[in-house]
Parts: sequence; structure tokens; C-alpha cells
Amino acid sequence: MEKTEAERGASENENEKQQQEEEEQVVNPWQVSAKEGGKIDYDKLIEKFGCQRLNQTLVDRVERLTSRRAHVFLRRGVFFAHRDFNEILDAYERGEKFYLYTGRGPSSEALHLGHLIPFMFTQYLQEAFKVPLVIQLTDDEKFLWKNLSVEESRRLARENAKDIIACGFDVRRTFIFSDFDYVGGAFYRNMMEISKRVTCNQVVGIFGFIGEDHIGKYCFPPVQAAPSFPSSFPHLFSGKDNLRCLIPCAIDQDPYFRMTRDVAPRIGYQKPALIESLFFPALQGETGKMSASDPNSAIYVTDSEKEIKNKINRYAFSGGQDSIEKHRQLGANLEVDIPIKYLSFFLEDDAELEHTKKEYAAGRMLTGEVKQCLIEVLTKLVERHRRARAAVTDEMVDAFMAVRPLPNMFN
Repeated sequence: MEKTEAERGASENENEKQQQEEEEQVVNPWQVSAKEGGKIDYDKLIEKFGCQRLNQTLVDRVERLTSRRAHVFLRRGVFFAHRDFNEILDAYERGEKFYLYTGRGPSSEALHLGHLIPFMFTQYLQEAFKVPLVIQLTDDEKFLWKNLSVEESRRLARENAKDIIACGFDVRRTFIFSDFDYVGGAFYRNMMEISKRVTCNQVVGIFGFIGEDHIGKYCFPPVQAAPSFPSSFPHLFSGKDNLRCLIPCAIDQDPYFRMTRDVAPRIGYQKPALIESLFFPALQGETGKMSASDPNSAIYVTDSEKEIKNKINRYAFSGGQDSIEKHRQLGANLEVDIPIKYLSFFLEDDAELEHTKKEYAAGRMLTGEVKQCLIEVLTKLVERHRRARAAVTDEMVDAFMAVRPLPNMFN
């Protein structure tokens, strides 16, 4: 009998400690790291998780269906893998709508740039396809995993909601919810349907839990799975149980949705589709992703111009040579250069990016010049976000989080 997606994931992840010793990288919802001196091998992740690479044909198709240029994150392969994204586009082309689902685990006061990436991309998807969106704030998860009280987790959820709203979401098509406040009713019933169909052995295999972990961790995966099903939101999707769901997320969240996709047909729902991103690397290099626990590994949306300049100049790993003479002769190694990586995410102008890469690789442009370009790009991005966030009031947060119908969500 063919194994399910979750069973394949479980057998591959059966012993987390052994995996860390034997493999070059560890990627799960709570840990992302490459072997020392290496970087994340995304081809291996695709093979291990069983997802598909997002190719240019799909990008071209998105542009045709939306009549607009693809987002820079699509054009440059930041969102690089998927599960059934082609089926979402098939349905859309037939005139069938879908809804978006993404989320945030609110464990810190301020977001860093890596946290913004899924929201910037999801905002584009919402605007381009004119579809509704649910955003889950997993304050319960952070209570279970972090040294946070229920009250502090809930407070951080509201603070993070302001940063999310500042990304430009349409209140007429968006429902943001805190698990502590919303879970119950139809949502809880779906959680129980999921829970009944996933064994402890599967959960241990997929997520690497151990006997010393408290039972809250074992119980959490159905909470993150439930928003994949439209009946979890009867105030939005009553009578639309066949509505497809598309989940934009980083690829470390894939284990949750392998489990979800296995359960879905057994409880009468469509499998959620996913579109998955690379990790935004730490300033020090590509061995993992930005970490909120190390402030010097990340650029925060609260950083001042001076702080951004200092972090880029002091900590951003360079692929340039160690002397100007040598750099002019050999040029920069773009494969390891973090300023170039960051510009690939956030410099909008394709021609300018290609020119910078060409000149830097040839040695005609110096590391300091590339870093100065990045400082300017990030300073503008952070300042734009800061202004947008300052305009978000508590009343606006209440409006996004209100349990209400969205009558114009598909218009």
C-alpha cells in the first residue's frame, strides 16, 4: 500500500537526533540550520518533503490570469516550491474562487524582514486574484513553546497584527484571528476531526516530539491545520465547503500541511494547496534563517537608519575579496554574498539588480558600494512600513479581527 504524505514524512523524520547527526541540515517548524559552513540545500528539501519546484511556466500563467506582472518574489524564485498550485490556477481559470490562509506566531514585539516576506507576498496574491484571506495568530502556540504567559501572548498577537495590517491588506476581504479568542464552535469541531485521524506515532515522526514534551505540543498541530478547511469559518464560507485553500508560507511549515493534506479527503475536504518560500538568511550567512533571538542577525522594522547602516556594514557577510587589488582582479563571490541576497529580495528594479550583480562579480563594484545600495533600499522599506504601522489604530485592529461576514470578499 502506498504511504501517505504524512507517513512518508514520519518515516523520514523518525529520530530527530539521529537526523541531525546524519544529515547536513535540519528544517522543521522550530529549527532551521545547515551544517556548519554550509547552506540550506533546497533541492534536498523538495525531494525530502515531496513538493514540486515552481517553474517559469506557472509564473507566466499567474501573469496571464491576473493581467499584471508577477511579484518580485515569484519572478526571482523566492517562492520556489508548491503543492497543487497548478490546480488552484486551473480552478481559477474555470471561474472558481479560492481563499488564502497564512499566519504568524507572535513571540516578539517587533517583526524582522524575514517575517514580512509571507505577508508582502500574500498581500500581492489577495490584490491580484481578488480573494478572501484568513490570518491565524498562533498565540496559543507561543504560549506552549516559549516562556510567555497567556496574557503576554495575546498582547503580542495584537501588536503583531498592526505590523501585518500595515502590509496593505484589504479589510473587506481579510479576517485576522487570535487562536485564544477565536477557537471554538465549527473550528474546534474540525480540530477534533483532524485529531481523531492522526496517531501519536505520526505526530512524533512528523514533528520530532519526545516523551518529555508536554501534551500541549502534541495537541497543537490540528490547530494550525483547521484553517485549511472553509467550514472552520462559518461566518465567511457558509455553504462553501468545497472552496479551495492556498497557503503561502516558508517551507519549514510544510510538515503541518503534509499532515493536513493526508487528513483532508478522509473528512470530506479538498487538500489545501501550498506555495512555499526560501528562508530569508541571517546577516552572518546562509546557514539558517533570521532569528529573533539574535538581534544582530536581523533587520527589524523598528530599526533606525543608523541601526540599519551599522548592522549592514558590520555584520552582513560579504563575498568580496579581502583587498581592493584582489577584488578588482577576481571580483565577488555572489553565491555567498548577503548584501546581494538581500537586494535580490527587495530591490524592485530587475535591470538595476542585474547590473549590480554583473559589476560586483567583475570586481568593478566594491563591497562598500553594494552595502550602501542595500542600506538605501532597506532604509526606505523600513521607513515606509513604519509610517504605515503608525497609521494602524486599535479600532482598525478590531475591525480586521471582528467575526463578521465579508459580503464583497470575491469582488
